Amino acid sequence: MIIPDVNDLNLYVVESGSQDGPAVVFAHALGSDLTMWDAVVAKLPQSLRLIRMDMRGHGKSPCPDDPYPMGDLVGDAARCLDRLGVKDCVFVGLSIGGIIAQGLAAERLDLVRGLVISNTAAKIGTPAIWANRIKAVREGGIDAVIDANMQRWFSRATHRDHPEIVETARIRLRTTPLAGYLGCMAAVADTDLYESTARLRLPTLAIAGSEDGSIPADLVRETAGLIPGARFRLIRGAGHMPPVENPDEFARLLSEFLISIGHI
Repeated sequence: MIIPDVNDLNLYVVESGSQDGPAVVFAHALGSDLTMWDAVVAKLPQSLRLIRMDMRGHGKSPCPDDPYPMGDLVGDAARCLDRLGVKDCVFVGLSIGGIIAQGLAAERLDLVRGLVISNTAAKIGTPAIWANRIKAVREGGIDAVIDANMQRWFSRATHRDHPEIVETARIRLRTTPLAGYLGCMAAVADTDLYESTARLRLPTLAIAGSEDGSIPADLVRETAGLIPGARFRLIRGAGHMPPVENPDEFARLLSEFLISIGHI
């Protein structure tokens, strides 16, 4: 499905489940696309309205010139949900998707009644770290960071036992448009949501991977601690992509959260 006129873009969205059910919305990681949620969505009750979107510069959505302000990415999500007529969703975001989730809840609480923020933080990295990564990609393309990303994204066990998972992610990252990757990197580099996230008052589940080389579990736990009552869960043996490495456990934690807040 193409959602037209979202900040002058036609974002690509996939819906499944029931059109009349409570909405659960998924935002993917940097250098990925909505297919990273496929295995999780397949394990959720189909009585839910399950919405996955490709953010700008990724997947089948348009790719404007970089850089992208984080406000535009949050605005894309808000306009998309407005166009779909969604209210009171549970918004699930991983990595940059988790930053978008926090920003959306801070700006449009009418759209969001619960958050699931996975492998993310209110602030990720430092300007110097991101400047070095952006410089490397501008000079050498995405291939310059692929190997390092795969090491950070996936546990040693996944590299050893499921190389096909790593290869699928490698291909997805390599085929991400350069401007989209650079644009979203710049958005993360300039974002610090500590103050706005600390003002959030809504049911929240934070999920981390014990082997995440991108966002350490302690940083995810710290972000959860900003939101009163937020729950923290650790998926052992998973890296930066628990929905891909262990979709059964991710879907179980998500389903338990949805039941606990009355969304199922």
